[in-house]
Amino acid sequence: MAGRFLRELTIRQLRALAAVHKHRSVTAAAKQLHLTQPAVTLQLRNLQALAGLSLIQRTGDGMLLTDAGREVLALTERIEAAIVSCETSLDMITGKTAGRISIGAVSTAKYFVPFAISAFSRAYPNIDVTLSIGNRQEIGTALRGYDLDIAIMGRPPVDVPMNVHLIGDHPHVIIAPTGHRLARKARLSLTALADETFLTREPGSGTRGLMEQLFETAGVRPKIGMAMSSNETIKQAVIAGLGIAFISAHTVATELDERRLVTLDVDGLPVVRQWFVLARKDKVLLPPAQAMLDFLSAKGAQFLPRTHGRLRLTRSSARATR
Repeated sequence: MAGRFLRELTIRQLRALAAVHKHRSVTAAAKQLHLTQPAVTLQLRNLQALAGLSLIQRTGDGMLLTDAGREVLALTERIEAAIVSCETSLDMITGKTAGRISIGAVSTAKYFVPFAISAFSRAYPNIDVTLSIGNRQEIGTALRGYDLDIAIMGRPPVDVPMNVHLIGDHPHVIIAPTGHRLARKARLSLTALADETFLTREPGSGTRGLMEQLFETAGVRPKIGMAMSSNETIKQAVIAGLGIAFISAHTVATELDERRLVTLDVDGLPVVRQWFVLARKDKVLLPPAQAMLDFLSAKGAQFLPRTHGRLRLTRSSARATR
């Protein structure tokens, strides 16, 4: 009986019980609830039928709760508290002052996205932000499964309608150890790199796909050494002299500053793509997520690692960015 009781009771029945307990009178309870006396009596009768127990007893002091009635009253108080808490949360979410946001970012974006989230969180300290990092395929899969509110990536999925907003430019370069034999050479062709060993990201990575496209267009087949799932590992491997790499300039800004790495002056580089923040068109964004989307669209560019002065822009790559 208890299982059936819990499944079928209504908030109106519980409020009728609470009002009778408060006033010890069905008449007064009906006035508080803006109902007729028969309507309150019906709610109480149905509630007691569901419980299978008497919840109220008539006494000389008015209508009092039985032991079973007090148990149900305790449930009523918990439910009312939960409703108030939910209403408060919804009000806060509506005002963009609280809530949760789920963000996905391709791994290369981890060099600027945390700084953007930090700035957003200072303005909205009660909004919880969850950040998931993965390669392009993984973030695309999460978007298709509605697991993310918004995503930051370089190439939006083409099979899902998206609202796409530009963040800023995303240059890609070829890096080498500081003492590499080609470090001081100017206007190298991709053909001149045919004998070099390239360290690359794993298949499915956007950077790997862009590199393959670049060399295929030039009719050059690069010699692949190791495939790695981490830009950090690639950087350390290049510094150690295991090869050179085609990589996002945003991932190596610090190493270029510290002269632990150099960019090779290759004709056609840097290849400049863009960073985008996007959301599914058919996913309803609550105000906190919409606020984050608007924030990244308007201010995301200021968190991109600065590469000006570190990269040599050749004439051909300058044409490619126009």
